[in-house]
Amino acid sequence: MDPDFLNAFTQPSSLNQFLTEDVLAKGEKRKLIKPTSSNNPKLEELKLFLTEWINRTLKEEHIVVKSLEEDMYDGLVFHHLLENLGSLKLDVDKIALTEKKQRQKLSVILEAVAKCLQLEESQLKWSVESILAKDLLSTLHLLVAIAKHFQPTLALPANVQVETVTIETTSRGLKTSNAVEYITENNENIETQSKDGAFDELFSCAPDKLDAVKKALLQFVDQHVGKLGLNVKDIESQFSDGVILLLLIGQLEGYFLNLRNFFLTPASTTEMLHNVNLAMELLAEGGLLNFPVNSE
Repeated sequence: MDPDFLNAFTQPSSLNQFLTEDVLAKGEKRKLIKPTSSNNPKLEELKLFLTEWINRTLKEEHIVVKSLEEDMYDGLVFHHLLENLGSLKLDVDKIALTEKKQRQKLSVILEAVAKCLQLEESQLKWSVESILAKDLLSTLHLLVAIAKHFQPTLALPANVQVETVTIETTSRGLKTSNAVEYITENNENIETQSKDGAFDELFSCAPDKLDAVKKALLQFVDQHVGKLGLNVKDIESQFSDGVILLLLIGQLEGYFLNLRNFFLTPASTTEMLHNVNLAMELLAEGGLLNFPVNSE
């Protein structure tokens, strides 16, 4: 047996659980979260976030998830999520009681997910067998992929990583390899993207298209704030005091901003800055802003 195999597990229960399972076929691989990551606060934060998101999304369907490991493997919750978020009608039974039925149900569900996300088989970080086996790593990857596709503004906990061990059977016994795997995006990547995003590229690489983009944005803003009797003609000057931005957020999110919370006719730089700061807070709370912006 590969000596690293025993070192990969620091808790006897994890080792016993693996050894009591069916022996892996020759050449088969299985990736597991190492017990050293089991108490990772960021991992726990992601699990709690996804659990609450599922329960909030499926509240009207009276579905309650308490454990991602125990409540997701049979496909029922994934089925309801896809119907609710993507309006997908899958030709499978709502409830699958036998393992054979569960495997068939998961196969249809995962095929639909791969089609929606336009993923090739080699890009998938989950499988029917891993979900059916209550594999937490696969379940998390699948849930994160669904959330990012159907609700891209959802503020998932960033920079969630775990230590993993991949176990493979060879003619010489069990072979293992250790790695660190990201489940959600690395903050450093997000910050890099924010510093050199689509608009930065537009300014540097296609300035000739800037006027067309500004015109499209003005039309979008007018379409919404026009309902309030307002007209926007200049993005630079009319957005600088935060008033139009706040009113636009209210229109798009469907709520009324109390006039006591901001300055409708700001008379100073301080009052303008207050408006812009409030707008940034609202965007962050709504999951629409996940990188710092200088309000000034």
